[in-house]
Amino acid sequence: MGRDFDVSRPWLNRVIERAPRQLLRAVDGVSFEVRKGETLALVGESGCGKSTLARLIVGLYTPSRGRIRFDGVEISDPAARAEATPMRRRMQMIFQDPFASLNPRWRVRDIVAEPIRVLGLAATADVIAGRVAELLTQVRLAPEDGDKYPHQFSGGQRQRISIARALSGRPEFLVCDEPTSALDVSVQAQILNLMSELQARLGLTYLFISHNLAVVSHVADRIGVMYLGRLVEIADAQELFAQPKHPYTRMLLDAVPDLEMSGRQRTPVAGEVPNPLSPPPGCAFHPRCPHANDRCKAQSPRLILHDEGAAACHAVEENRI
Repeated sequence: MGRDFDVSRPWLNRVIERAPRQLLRAVDGVSFEVRKGETLALVGESGCGKSTLARLIVGLYTPSRGRIRFDGVEISDPAARAEATPMRRRMQMIFQDPFASLNPRWRVRDIVAEPIRVLGLAATADVIAGRVAELLTQVRLAPEDGDKYPHQFSGGQRQRISIARALSGRPEFLVCDEPTSALDVSVQAQILNLMSELQARLGLTYLFISHNLAVVSHVADRIGVMYLGRLVEIADAQELFAQPKHPYTRMLLDAVPDLEMSGRQRTPVAGEVPNPLSPPPGCAFHPRCPHANDRCKAQSPRLILHDEGAAACHAVEENRI
């Protein structure tokens, strides 16, 4: 699956300057499967395409290439919108900034009730009010909080409201786009624990997007690592933390604070992410990789399956690391 954005200058400027169109490949050839009931985490530095991928899955963007299938039904084809709509109702999204994603002019009860009304999940106002009170209680807020506005809550409480709104449509699959990155560390732990409890109670499936491996270590069953629009490694969480394959994954793990002070030699993440408008040839990570050779500079690697996952790295394929 892929998604391109046209970032060209205006047409007249291009004609005068004889400049070509410029396409930004935000997501390029990403393919993975989310199993029912699991939490798949996608991690990577800012600008690697994680949030774009999340918006592709929930239908906010249309893929430029490839297909998205949900429970065996293709939901990315605009021609099959009628068949895809019932499937899309089974998925919801939790956004990164809870204050920006909540309507400041609506009371919380109306925000949480909106999916119920739109999807026709309740017939009367009394039933809707009872469902809203139940949802607020589920996320550890009081039913009376429904009379307040979003600005009257803290950041963690606003994220709880976002979770309640996402759950009000009775989804099976939640796409969580960095739901804790804007919160204090102690509040992050509360939200992560709440999401784990809701998953166990309601049988939810999560796609959890984050830039922090320390966060996803608490919630993920499997982890995918993205770099410059591509998936460079995917593996079970325990396997990835114990034996990371890709050099980029190793650098991300070395950037996690070593609270146990084990004394293990650590390699900091060096360099900067290349300009996505003009990515380097071959492996996009080779300018920052200590194991890069001539093949890495000329040929783009493909995902190679191994025991518990897959990695896209020539050095791993050639057993150099």
